[in-house]
Amino acid sequence: MPVRSSVANRSTRSVPSGQLGENPQVRAALDWLVHNQSWINDQQARLTEIPAPTFQESRRATAVKEILSAAGLQVRMDNTGNAVGELRGANEKEFVVLSAHLDTVFPPDTDVKVRREGVRMIAPGISDNGTGLAALVAVARALHEARVKPQRSILFVADVGEEGEGNLRGMRALVDAYKPRLKAVIVLDGSGTDHVTTKALASRRLEAVITGPGGHSWSDFGMPNPINALVRASVRFLNTRVPANPRTTFNLGQIEGGTSVNSIPHEARLKVDIRSESEDELLRLETALRECMAAGVRDEMESARDRSKGKLEWKVDILGNRPGGELAADSPLLAALRAADDYTANTSRPERASTDANIPLSLGIDAIAIGAGGNGGGAHSLQEWYEPTGREIGLQRALLTVLGASGLAAQKGS
Repeated sequence: MPVRSSVANRSTRSVPSGQLGENPQVRAALDWLVHNQSWINDQQARLTEIPAPTFQESRRATAVKEILSAAGLQVRMDNTGNAVGELRGANEKEFVVLSAHLDTVFPPDTDVKVRREGVRMIAPGISDNGTGLAALVAVARALHEARVKPQRSILFVADVGEEGEGNLRGMRALVDAYKPRLKAVIVLDGSGTDHVTTKALASRRLEAVITGPGGHSWSDFGMPNPINALVRASVRFLNTRVPANPRTTFNLGQIEGGTSVNSIPHEARLKVDIRSESEDELLRLETALRECMAAGVRDEMESARDRSKGKLEWKVDILGNRPGGELAADSPLLAALRAADDYTANTSRPERASTDANIPLSLGIDAIAIGAGGNGGGAHSLQEWYEPTGREIGLQRALLTVLGASGLAAQKGS
């Protein structure tokens, strides 16, 4: 996993959160987050109830845009579909990003109505990433209400395409638009505050497709069958050994093919997710998948009774490629996060994960991903839930981290 240079972007040091907390305006912003929990919870429920499958996030993005505009930000929709709100700093040539992804893993017809059981809110996407979006608009509102003026400009971004086959397209577009002016990225994803993602887990999403002539299950029996070939190939791939260190995983996540039970299909598809702490292991697994597809097709052709009506073809396409990267131990952004942890009496451990932070980290831009506070569970399931108890810690932690990275503008007369 590549490690970013320890000398880049070191000219501006983070502002300790203890000093930030002594600033009256920052203190007012921190207090606002504590005293407006009901409003924040309501925004989370409102946004969660707007369906936002990957590639269909526009309605939810528009809603976030309206909330950020009401918080006094200049907000625009970029060409990718991201909602981007700007809080101008004294330095308008350097930017710090606070982001949360808009999309969910659920299809558009999923019932996303929020159900409340005591303090618990239950709905698909309520935690991932309703929590992050609620924190995004809450921090923006708190800074506006307290009239906080940052040194570097802050971009509040609700971005598209983080889940599944979105391939981090929203964050890719944002980084492309703002580099080299982009100095730090803080990603809000999920709830818990017990971790900070400082290492980007590299992954690839692949789709294997096998095609053939197709036919009738009775009259064309013995013809090469794409599904048979895909099954043969899948069994081979399932026997691929992966190391415990570097940690490496694969998942056969989706299989499609066929038109009816009494038809020999003309096509079969398999989608595979592979992840590893090692780029070499990713390449090895991708190569193994291709070899298994070729072997599966070969075995099916050799066992077919009738090859005169056509043969099978196969291909493996890359649906997504998330690059790896790692934050330097002496990063000013990490120092800002640690200072925020100290201020909020929070303890967090570094971890490796696949998030929007992969993109800036892979390009040597300081980035982290953190939870936005409270507790959640059942992510990516219909019974996903969130409890806001203690969420003020995550909210204050996010606010102090972004201000630690941006700095405060010097007050007139000081």
